[in-house]
Amino acid sequence: MTVEQRKGLRASDGDRDRVLVRLHTAYAEGRLTETELDERIDLALAARTEADLDQVASDLPAAAPAAVPAGGHGPAGRFQMAYKSTVRRTGRWRLPEKYTTVVYKGHSLLDLRAAELDGPVTTIRVLAYKSSVDVIVPPGVRVETGGMGVSADLHGVPGPDAPVVHIQGWAYKGAIEAKDRIRPA
Repeated sequence: MTVEQRKGLRASDGDRDRVLVRLHTAYAEGRLTETELDERIDLALAARTEADLDQVASDLPAAAPAAVPAGGHGPAGRFQMAYKSTVRRTGRWRLPEKYTTVVYKGHSLLDLRAAELDGPVTTIRVLAYKSSVDVIVPPGVRVETGGMGVSADLHGVPGPDAPVVHIQGWAYKGAIEAKDRIRPA
């Protein structure tokens, strides 16, 4: 099948989902503004053909396959993504000063209680599309939130020299919550 023939094919829900993830990733990377993201989401959901979908994301880089080192394990990285699934980051790990998590129709748990913070201020950017993201912080950490659909349920008062975790989020039909306690199920 030629490229031209493929572009004339009707788009499937899976094709639209892949473009939506690509758009949200571009937004999380700062390539699109919130207004541009909203406009393109509408176009992607209304797309009838592969050509329509290609046009929505034509100026964005293609999703590159993740490279895996020879040993099979890489560093923690600065990016986490869940696509119609659950992703967790718990236990002892190093949290870089800037970290991004994107969740599409799923759930994410970022447990920072045993994490090593790289600096005095850590910025976590979160994009939750029809998803929930829980960020568990250790007691005594100052949490600052901003964006849409971001809330905090914290107890205690951090000291003046406490490390800062800044959560900048955007939740569409979802929720992003920072808390210092895990509620029993």
